[in-house]
Amino acid sequence: MPDPKAVNSMFGRIAHRYDLANKVLSCGIDIYWRSRLVAAVGRSRPRNVLDLATGSGDVAFAMARGLHPSIRVFGLDFCEPMLERAERRKARRLWLYSGVDFLLGDALEIPVGEATFDAVTIAFGLRNMADRARCLSEIRRVLKPEGRLFILEFSQPRRWVRPAYYLYLRRLVPTLAGILTGDRRAYEYLGYTIGGFPRREALSEELRMAGFGDVSSSPMTMGIVAIHEALRQPAVS
Repeated sequence: MPDPKAVNSMFGRIAHRYDLANKVLSCGIDIYWRSRLVAAVGRSRPRNVLDLATGSGDVAFAMARGLHPSIRVFGLDFCEPMLERAERRKARRLWLYSGVDFLLGDALEIPVGEATFDAVTIAFGLRNMADRARCLSEIRRVLKPEGRLFILEFSQPRRWVRPAYYLYLRRLVPTLAGILTGDRRAYEYLGYTIGGFPRREALSEELRMAGFGDVSSSPMTMGIVAIHEALRQPAVS
């Protein structure tokens, strides 16, 4: 499992070029992935949303732009440099992002009470959790009854594309990212975590074991990423 201190330090080092690296390394497709996530959240008609591992706020800001203006969006992350960047981005377009608030905190111990949110999102952050089961348990705790979880995460691509994909991920990505961010090792870690992350079916089973129901997943871009949805089920008495 990832070491939290190492992950925090890594994201702190690359915070200044993180957004640029994402755009370049995904060839801009990350914008489409987030739009699909926001559309899924919108269909659940939440009044408030918690975005875990929010980083520099990409998903939180996309929800502010794509959801009804009355919806409150809260972004939580444990890396201060990433949140500082998110706050600067918010300040530049405060008229648009006034409904977004950022919180410093750990997704393994979310600093809010039980049954607080209608929806929880986590984009490309679940695989960085030191304890995935504990993270899912915390998400379930802060969701309201019938609240929904939305996970946007890398997955295992279709078999025919895997050789080229893993060549790109393990050889080209660290080189390009090293040029963009000055930290090649951070993106070598990226390839490691993606390769070791469960397939869609296995993650769906983890969600069911964590007390979620109505579990589904939708692959995108040849299976490279997927959106997972799940419903908070009542506790078993």
